Amino acid sequence: MRRHSTQIPFDLQPPAHWGGRRDGAGRKPGSRRRDPHAPRAPLASFHPCHVTLRLRRDVPSLRSARFVREFERSLRSVRERSRFRVVHYALLADHAHFVVEASSARDLSCGMKSLGSRLSRAVNRVFHRVGAVLDDRAHVRVLRTPTEVRRAIAYVLLNAWRHLAKLGRWVDPRGRIDPASSGRWFDGWQHRPATAGDDPAVARPRSWLLGIGWRRAGLVGLVEIPGSKR
Repeated sequence: MRRHSTQIPFDLQPPAHWGGRRDGAGRKPGSRRRDPHAPRAPLASFHPCHVTLRLRRDVPSLRSARFVREFERSLRSVRERSRFRVVHYALLADHAHFVVEASSARDLSCGMKSLGSRLSRAVNRVFHRVGAVLDDRAHVRVLRTPTEVRRAIAYVLLNAWRHLAKLGRWVDPRGRIDPASSGRWFDGWQHRPATAGDDPAVARPRSWLLGIGWRRAGLVGLVEIPGSKR
């Protein structure tokens, strides 16, 4: 007697796994995505950079005196590292500006990660919170000429006055330096006001552009409003 065999069906669906091309896969963008993941501009060790870090909307203002002190304490511990250095900074309500030096593109990338981590840990310590602090990856602009460097320094150190001017609350800052910035250690003011002689939290510039070259475009005045004719 002949017997007929029956093919048994098998469920050969591919196993579930992480990643891959599917709906909803991948890292989710921040609430205010501004810097798409495009290749960074080429960087040489003699080119300083202007770096901007933006915060999530639920993070308190960085202009708290307690936070400024804590962040400066964190910067002092790494200020003279040879391959990535913060030379100027300004803390605003929901973002922070930095002028930095790096020995290579790789050092810049690693340094920005470390800087973002230090900023985030300081925020969470001071404000007794947990969770993410930065809104998206850092925005970086490579500075290649003395004029670009001079504009970036003025933009960073005088950024608080710029925001006040945009709100119609401009006050003549003559004789004042933004306390939430590194301006009190800056030696390039046209008329330097008296400041406290505390230990700097920022590194000394080592590149020609950031140390000497930018001065060819003129010293920085305290009454300047970056991006304005005033």
